[in-house]
Amino acid sequence: MAEIINLNKARKAKAQADKAVRAQENRARFGQTKAEKQAEAAEKARIAKTLDDAKRD
Repeated sequence: MAEIINLNKARKAKAQADKAVRAQENRARFGQTKAEKQAEAAEKARIAKTLDDAKRD
């Protein structure tokens, strides 16, 4: 005799597993470390300061 399963729970479990896999892929693709974010922010601030210093009054 086959085991009875709840199709609604099976569908939701599969969707949750797919979501977890997609989240892992996105973390690998788009994730940045805190140090990388700080370095990028510092670089943007340096560029903005350079542009502001070069403006004429």
